[in-house]
Amino acid sequence: MIRVMRGQLPSKQSASILKTLSRSSLFAGLSEGELEHVLDFVVPKKIGKGEYLFHADEPCLGFYIVQSGAINLHRVHSGGREQVIHMVRPGESFAECALTMANGYPADARAVVATTVLFVQRAGFLELLKTKPEMSLRMLTSMSAHLRELVQQIEDLTLKDVESRLANWFLNRCPDISSHQAVEIDIKVTKRVLAAELGTVAETLSRTLSKFRQEGWIEVNGRLVTVQDPAALNTMLRRHLGECS
Repeated sequence: MIRVMRGQLPSKQSASILKTLSRSSLFAGLSEGELEHVLDFVVPKKIGKGEYLFHADEPCLGFYIVQSGAINLHRVHSGGREQVIHMVRPGESFAECALTMANGYPADARAVVATTVLFVQRAGFLELLKTKPEMSLRMLTSMSAHLRELVQQIEDLTLKDVESRLANWFLNRCPDISSHQAVEIDIKVTKRVLAAELGTVAETLSRTLSKFRQEGWIEVNGRLVTVQDPAALNTMLRRHLGECS
């Protein structure tokens, strides 16, 4: 078992890890002293772009929290096609469900860009659950959120075309889809990665983005997208779904 005592970490790194933990839904609400105890079983790890953190079915020794960068969780079908399950961004945790699964991690995890993750070791976390049973509820909440995302993804992939999926992706990141106030969204990943997340290819995504720009629904500046009028985009989506049904 890997174990790094907090005294072995530079104070600046410890402070950065504590900040990330405090923003994670799993550890939110813990006191500063309790978070410092968590440092005893958290190991920071840097992985390069394209490197794998783990593969499906490998033994689970713990779960992860993204500190910076992004992780692509995916499965590879028998024909070699990759299906993105979730794109994990800073502050989000993943692979918690594998803590109680005998058959290991349920998917592959690959860094989209140079990424730093916090590896939360299984043994230490399970010991913490014994003293902090309320964290079990947070863990269930976190896994429920992942399940909702999967259900949404299944709906997107089976009931909607690429145009609808992209519009829905933007709307899910708008605070109020009935508002006419412009909203800026940082995509943070490449078009190829976003396309895979939406179940399409980069060329189709580019054409759809171009159409959205021409219609005046969005403005694009690199990876920063401005949804000009969420309410109008939502109206378009509902109309489009009605025409496709």
